[in-house]
Amino acid sequence: MNTQPVLGVIGGSGLYDFPYLEEKKELKISTPFGDPSSPIIVGSIKGKKVAFLARHGIGHVFMPGEVNYRANIYALKSLGINRVVSVSACGSLREELAPGQIVIPDQIVDLTHERARTFFGEGAVVHISVADPFCNKFAAKAFGSVEKTGAKVTRGGTYLTIEGPRFSTKGESNLYRQWGMSIIGMTASPEIFLAKEAEMCYATIAHVTDYDVWHTSEEPVTVEMVIKTLRENTEIAQQSILNLVEEIDTSEPCPCHTSLQDAIMTSRDLIPENTIKKIDLLVNKYI
Repeated sequence: MNTQPVLGVIGGSGLYDFPYLEEKKELKISTPFGDPSSPIIVGSIKGKKVAFLARHGIGHVFMPGEVNYRANIYALKSLGINRVVSVSACGSLREELAPGQIVIPDQIVDLTHERARTFFGEGAVVHISVADPFCNKFAAKAFGSVEKTGAKVTRGGTYLTIEGPRFSTKGESNLYRQWGMSIIGMTASPEIFLAKEAEMCYATIAHVTDYDVWHTSEEPVTVEMVIKTLRENTEIAQQSILNLVEEIDTSEPCPCHTSLQDAIMTSRDLIPENTIKKIDLLVNKYI
């Protein structure tokens, strides 16, 4: 078995409660950015190690704006992980993306405004390129992994992240539709951008739970709708992860793994030592 995980999975705590995962071990990891949302469960799937992290904590105790996204990504990075898949719920802003379907988005719009969204600062200036925020190659593998389950899955689309914790008004939902957004959720940002700063491939398996509030012939989104669809799709999500693990080739290079190469603006001798210590895991090969 590989000595370090080939994949990090961020989602609900129920994801790692399935029969394919063997030799489970719980890791409690502290980071310079605080503690992750939950302990990390590491186990083996067909001889490959996989790490699972419950984004909202065990028992879903953190609101989207309360999640320590930096600690979550940093903790997975500290285990040597360079590929992360997010499994999340979303609302649909398009008629053809019906509840029960799955979307593998390729673009994102970030409307969050109260979250720590970078590992850097404190004397270290970094401007990461996120023109293509999702890793195209990894997202293609995620799409194929879901497709193999027989579930209805769409490749491409723009994921709009709102601050939450409330759902949208009808006015907001209709505005987002006019903008051309495909799906809406509360957790993809800044997670995806932190993964890019950590030089990780990142893809999302988004489970459509509702039509948000814009659809005139459907009931507005409720927590009950979200939970019901996620429970129904748990087996699909687990099988998709199994398929994805089988497709991962750790020797395959990706531009995501060098995304900081031309992004660091500050000279090494000008970065405070305390800052260097804090971000060393991320930048040591460059400075």
